[in-house]
Amino acid sequence: MKQTILAIAHLSSLSLVTILTWYRPAIAANPEHLRQLLATKQCENCDLSGAGLVISNLAGANLRGANLTGANLSRANLSAADLTGADLSGASLFGANLTGAKLPGAIVMGTDLRNSYLGNADLTGVNLSTANLQGAVGIPLQLANYEQFYAWGVTAAERGIHQQAIDYFNQAIAIKPDYAGAYLARGVTRYQILDRQGAIKDAQIAEKLFTSQNNQNGLVTAQAFLKELQTPYTEKLDTGKPSFLNFVGSLGSLLLQFLPF
Repeated sequence: MKQTILAIAHLSSLSLVTILTWYRPAIAANPEHLRQLLATKQCENCDLSGAGLVISNLAGANLRGANLTGANLSRANLSAADLTGADLSGASLFGANLTGAKLPGAIVMGTDLRNSYLGNADLTGVNLSTANLQGAVGIPLQLANYEQFYAWGVTAAERGIHQQAIDYFNQAIAIKPDYAGAYLARGVTRYQILDRQGAIKDAQIAEKLFTSQNNQNGLVTAQAFLKELQTPYTEKLDTGKPSFLNFVGSLGSLLLQFLPF
């Protein structure tokens, strides 16, 4: 079961590659439609399949019902753009700014939304189950479960992207307030960025939750972390005493053991 869960971070990428291959457009975008979009930002129901729109400024653009299958919109500015009913299957929106964008009914099968910005985006009726959301910011809570947010947090923490990891753990906790593992993971991540007080608070909450849930493994880990936090730095220099990371093995092994089943 753990091996299945550990594969979460890789499945999206593998699925994405498969779907992107399936949706690779056979023909290029309609050149007249492309010129119209860039000149006026008005291109409702346009054929922009396979269009190269990297870093394009399309803020407020009207792309209702547009065919954007396989289009490359990486790092494009689509803030407040209207993409209602647009087909974004297999498109790349890596790092795109979709803040406040309208996407009701949009098709995002295999869409690359990694590192995109989704704050205040209207995603009503959008099925994100096959989209790659790794690193996306502002994912509405109702569009993912706490397991997914935690898994994304683990991946971000292992990559050293600490604030992003904390944001994901925050979202996991918002959905499941008694998720002890998420508190512990957030505490360890805060410790990594020298937020000692925040780390202590999270570790104490995790300790209480693990106790109430009769999770002995989690309780022992939380107590070991608290001991680490409360040990003066000078004592840690004594190599004869085991450190917290010696106890858990590594940051990755610590966080992965609390991936939900």
